[in-house]
Amino acid sequence: MDGFLSMGGYAAYVWSSYGAAAVILVGLLVLSLSGLRRVERTLATLEAAKPRRRRDAKTGPAATATPATGTQAAETTP
Repeated sequence: MDGFLSMGGYAAYVWSSYGAAAVILVGLLVLSLSGLRRVERTLATLEAAKPRRRRDAKTGPAATATPATGTQAAETTP
């Protein structure tokens, strides 16, 4: 086991590299989670400030406007 931990004389380089990589990965995790929480708070604030618009009954999900004629075309399902 001692031979494994000494890494053939390169233990200082190997273990410091593992340590640096671990610190960087933990830092990235912390920054990502804090950014996610900030964006979620901003989204919640924006959603609370402006309520959702109600969908107009004429242009519901079953009716679509055709761009060439501008008339309403109903979707049909067999």
